Amino acid sequence: MFNNKVFYHGITRKAIVAFGVMFNNLNIRRFNNDGSLAQTLRVPLTYAAKNKMVQRIIRLPVAESAPTEVTLPRMSFEVTDFVYDPARKINLHNQTMNIISQTQAKRAYGPVPYDVKLTLYAYVKNQDDGLQIFEQIVPQFNPDFTIPVEYIPELGIKHDLPYILESVSYDDTYEGDIESQRMIIWTYNFTARLYYYGPVETQGIIRNAIVNVWKDPNLTEQTYKYSVTTNPANAEPGSQYTFMETFEEN
Repeated sequence: MFNNKVFYHGITRKAIVAFGVMFNNLNIRRFNNDGSLAQTLRVPLTYAAKNKMVQRIIRLPVAESAPTEVTLPRMSFEVTDFVYDPARKINLHNQTMNIISQTQAKRAYGPVPYDVKLTLYAYVKNQDDGLQIFEQIVPQFNPDFTIPVEYIPELGIKHDLPYILESVSYDDTYEGDIESQRMIIWTYNFTARLYYYGPVETQGIIRNAIVNVWKDPNLTEQTYKYSVTTNPANAEPGSQYTFMETFEEN
């Protein structure tokens, strides 16, 4: 069915890496009671599901180890869904071609549009940390932030990849137990508009072309067949050749 063509352009991986780069250098500041700067903390970022990250954070602080302030804030993100987007559909017969030489070219047919859903989580101990992260992220998306991504280098295919911030929410897991660790989780939902391409094919010299002409749009009655081919059949660019035309009426 798929002609045993093994290919992988790494488009999803490129989108994930670009997404992570946007948030891998966030910092927050903490102040003393007199308003002076106490410390600046870089917010670590990792690719992980929310439940796994929460379990990891809860296990970190123990009575004789570092306090909770050292483990938080943290951030993680994950891909949550892939949704086909018919509004961005283009003709699949459109081709992108790159001429390699006089006798060879590479091509790929039109891509398939998908919306990739990504979720970013910010785990903080107090509301001020969460608001600092929030106010550093939200102004960058109006409602999207665009990053150029090279989809298929060998064909020179590049797209401006928009990341759209769809919604923001937060959940305070603290319930008042003195032994419980307070953790506020901010959730940022994003949509990345991607295109997925099929295999890259090699196109040789076209030496033969055929045109079928029909009487009606339902293709029920053929009028004639027109074909043209090079003479000689193995003609090369720069050589001497002619064209042979053939009409076949029905």
